Amino acid sequence: MSRPVAVFNIDGTLFRSSLLIELVDELIRRDILPKEARKSYAKAEEKFKNQGAGFDAYIQKVVEAFGKHAKGIPYGEVADVAGEIIEAKKDSVFRYTRDLAKDLKQQGYFLLAVSRSPKFIVDGFGYELGFDKSYGIFYETGATSRFTGDIVDEHLIMNKGLVLQRAVAREHLSFKGSYAVGDTESDIPMLELVDNPIAFNPTKALLRRARQHHWKVVVESKDAVFEL
Repeated sequence: MSRPVAVFNIDGTLFRSSLLIELVDELIRRDILPKEARKSYAKAEEKFKNQGAGFDAYIQKVVEAFGKHAKGIPYGEVADVAGEIIEAKKDSVFRYTRDLAKDLKQQGYFLLAVSRSPKFIVDGFGYELGFDKSYGIFYETGATSRFTGDIVDEHLIMNKGLVLQRAVAREHLSFKGSYAVGDTESDIPMLELVDNPIAFNPTKALLRRARQHHWKVVVESKDAVFEL
């Protein structure tokens, strides 16, 4: 019988931050990426933090900044930093989603992680938390194992609904009894596909959609977890 799927957005839903942001910030701090890389997303970051503007727009700017400024940098140099971040941050997770993932794993669910962070850091983080498969942005490297600045299959990875459908088909999984957990509007396409969608610490846009469709809404603040 096909295993049911449970898909979790990683950044902001399971991990308390964004793997991509953590990585880019650290690469800039170590002068592996130039200081000017921050200018590419500084305005979007300010709007998100000070004006409550969309997180997805902020992340997209960081995605673009990494692709542009990592061009020519050896993959191994960046991957080493990613490994350090995984080791340091692997326990910085939300209790509700961590425990839900563990419970579903014990029930036989296939755990799928999706993220707009680079695949090499999503894979490592997902492995630490017991996920069966992870999808992240695949930044191309050339024959010399240096980043080219290009993203492989960008149209696919930017649509989490398509990612989920591909994973279900390739791994011979089932949508029966399926779960999906997300926190922003970019997660809506995958939430619409499952039997048990959960909006976790949702943005206003996702909360509005969740209420329209009567999806479960869960908020975790400090040591308290409650449903809206």
